[in-house]
Amino acid sequence: MTSDPACPTEDCISFLVRQAWLSMRTVIAAALAEHELSVAQYASLLTLAEQPGLSPANVARCVASTRQAANQLLTGLERAGLVERAPHPSDRRSQRIFLTSAGAERLRAAAPAVRAAEASLEAGLDLGEATAARAWLRRMAAASAPSVEELPTH
Repeated sequence: MTSDPACPTEDCISFLVRQAWLSMRTVIAAALAEHELSVAQYASLLTLAEQPGLSPANVARCVASTRQAANQLLTGLERAGLVERAPHPSDRRSQRIFLTSAGAERLRAAAPAVRAAEASLEAGLDLGEATAARAWLRRMAAASAPSVEELPTH
């Protein structure tokens, strides 16, 4: 790979974040394998546990996915009995997605494995570094994502 002098890899934030994400995703995926969940499935279940009744489009936004990919993922979760769809009470074109009791249980069972994997990845950071890293990541995500108020309710 040739180095771009405009963005050397050691100074390119987007490259470093991508590298970190791909490495972290591998570790988290391994932790989730024993629970028969992918990283995207876990993120979707976690999102729905925190925000029950989201539309498929809003699940996609929350997990940084396309609508099409989120719909495919949600269809798989529905077939596995982990989520269920319900009609939106005021918009017949839209659906709301909810965790089933099996989905909540799978999420509860997988969460300690994810927390342990994340703790292992953070082992070299002191509390101040970990806090600063989380704050920076939240700001970066917020800078490029619509606010919750901007998300449609259906």
